[in-house]
Amino acid sequence: MARVDIIMPQMGESIAEGTLSKWLKKVGDEVKRDEPIFEISTDKVDAEIPAPAAGVLAEILVKEGETVAVQTVVARLETEKGAAVSAPVAASAPAASPAPPPPQREATPAPSPARQQPPAPAIAASHSGNGDSFEDRVRTKSSPLVRKIAAEHGLNISSMQGTGIAGRVTKRDIVGFIDSGAATHGAPGVPAGGWTGGHALPLPQPWAGDVVEPMSKMRALISEHMVASRHTSAHVTSFIEIDFTRIARIRAKKRADFEAATGQKLTYMPFIIKAVTQGLREFPVMNSSVAGTNVIYRKQINIGIAVALEWGLIVPVIKHADDLSLSGITRALNDLAARARAKKLSPEEVQEGTFTITNPGVFGSLMGTPIINQPQVAILGVGAIEKRPKVLPGADGEDTIAIRTCAYFSISFDHRVIDGAIADQFLAFVKKTIETFPETGL
Repeated sequence: MARVDIIMPQMGESIAEGTLSKWLKKVGDEVKRDEPIFEISTDKVDAEIPAPAAGVLAEILVKEGETVAVQTVVARLETEKGAAVSAPVAASAPAASPAPPPPQREATPAPSPARQQPPAPAIAASHSGNGDSFEDRVRTKSSPLVRKIAAEHGLNISSMQGTGIAGRVTKRDIVGFIDSGAATHGAPGVPAGGWTGGHALPLPQPWAGDVVEPMSKMRALISEHMVASRHTSAHVTSFIEIDFTRIARIRAKKRADFEAATGQKLTYMPFIIKAVTQGLREFPVMNSSVAGTNVIYRKQINIGIAVALEWGLIVPVIKHADDLSLSGITRALNDLAARARAKKLSPEEVQEGTFTITNPGVFGSLMGTPIINQPQVAILGVGAIEKRPKVLPGADGEDTIAIRTCAYFSISFDHRVIDGAIADQFLAFVKKTIETFPETGL
């Protein structure tokens, strides 16, 4: 007999833990090699993890909803069919999956604050050892974003105890710690006269008849990421209107032939991505990251595309997008979006983005002010592409009203490294590229 350990995978070099959100197999089930066996959630990806070998699921060691360090053994496979199956270890029968959300519960009036409010993040001085223990190593391997926030506010992560695995300080911990105002009252590593952060507000209480549901793991992680991004980057947003009439005509003329030749549906987004990649070449600071007082100018142009899911939001990445033709971008875009919705993305496909595009216009929104996807420095928002009356110069020099296909674009950028003039020039470049797109570019 032979047993194979199934481990919590490393979902990126800065990720120290993952949440096992759902078991797709139960003890005693036969499993094929590469068959999905459980689902995992991190702030990077919500994905299915395949079995490393064929066999029978012999043990489940980690319950649904439990967060464990990477490389933790979560289950074991017996590789000989029909071998004895052990009872689950360190886990009761798997709990209900957090997605879809758990059954709604009707709130009771006036619950006690002590029972309703969770305890504040336990960030305190701790672990005075030599730093060689597993706990010390995991705790100090907080994400780059957490370390950056800590550095900006004079906080020493190595002297803190967080709520993550082995006391690791998470984004929720450090943002909550700063918001509580504790950073200004003798906290470890905080200099005198430190940052004067705001104070935490009391949690709202449910009223009679209200419905209370816990956030899904993905929603909680998105929440942490968005709040941390606001704390990290100096957000500014600019807008521009872009005329898509030329693109609309090219698309209408070439669409049937393109779809017959490639088998791919041709939308406006590949044209936008193509224009953006050219803009990032012209304005490289838009494709950078901030590392303390250094700016990292990325040579790769990897475009993240925000995909709305029923259970949250995910940003798969088109790697080396500037090297792809319009048809290549279309294939990559459609493939990533489809597999994101089917939970078939690999961890590598949601990492190493250098610039993000979000498209609220698909739901009819005219414009928006998106939050930067850290550690990037800019994000492009695409509004609804629709026909509008526009004033244009006529052939005789007089103004005339014409029907044009237009959209508002927004760019949220990090004012620490990008000035408004550069962001506006980038937008103007994208506008010109789209409005003059050549027919031969298809």
